[in-house]
Amino acid sequence: MFNPGLMLVRDATLKDAAVIARNNVLLAKESEGEPLDHRTALSGAKALLSDEGKGFYIVAEEDGFIIGQTMITFEWSDWRDRPIWWIQSVYVDPAWRKKGVFKRLFDEIKKRAKKGNVGLLRLYVHTSNKRAMETYRRLGMSEEQYRIYGTKMD
Repeated sequence: MFNPGLMLVRDATLKDAAVIARNNVLLAKESEGEPLDHRTALSGAKALLSDEGKGFYIVAEEDGFIIGQTMITFEWSDWRDRPIWWIQSVYVDPAWRKKGVFKRLFDEIKKRAKKGNVGLLRLYVHTSNKRAMETYRRLGMSEEQYRIYGTKMD
């Protein structure tokens, strides 16, 4: 039986890059219907894990297996004179959902953010991902009044 108190939440390392990349490919397909090239996802995970200036990954582990992950990237807020952390690449293995995995990851993020004088935690979610939105609301997050625009540079 699963005991969330025994779950290990830790910083990801370069050794975790392949699992993180696999999870990101699954996440893109599930949450946005987007095909994501595994080689690109692996290269991206390795780049972040090799450069702490880009951000960091936190993983949840049970019996030596990664069962959940999230990535934090940084934005500087001149309005707040403090950093904003963006929560990204949130993935929990389907067999481990609704068992407190993301809550443990989120609690760890909040703990580190307070210690790091972070002004705000933010994330974006695909408009069709209602299950994720409900999870974020349940954890005390609220929808903000922004829309995201983008331009692909390829």
